[in-house]
Amino acid sequence: MEFKRYVAKMDLNSPGTENRIEEVQMGLGIRFPIEYINFMLNSNGAEGFVSESYLAIWPLEKLISLNEEYAVKEFTPELVYFGSDGGGLAYAFDISRPIISIVEFPFESIRIEDAKFCGNTFIEFLDCLYHKSNP
Repeated sequence: MEFKRYVAKMDLNSPGTENRIEEVQMGLGIRFPIEYINFMLNSNGAEGFVSESYLAIWPLEKLISLNEEYAVKEFTPELVYFGSDGGGLAYAFDISRPIISIVEFPFESIRIEDAKFCGNTFIEFLDCLYHKSNP
């Protein structure tokens, strides 16, 4: 799996299930990108470092409640949060276009203009984090 080289320093959770992924997709009104699905089938969330960048990928069981807690649908309906940097940034799927991309977005913002592009795929997103600290 292509993502494994990026997550070597992360603590990986037990695998997710196809049924749980489907339930969460229905609950959030999204079709997750295939690379993200493949990751979640390998590890239902993870925490740790991608090179020097900290990443928390939220487990499936927390995606709906955390998106509700952060009022994502109310303030930035173009986004679906799936993780964070453990500080002030959320990582999110940008669902405003036919092809979903991944962005980083300040938790305190409600302006979609504050979203910063991180990749068109989950692997590009991991590569973006890797190169933040290894330009």
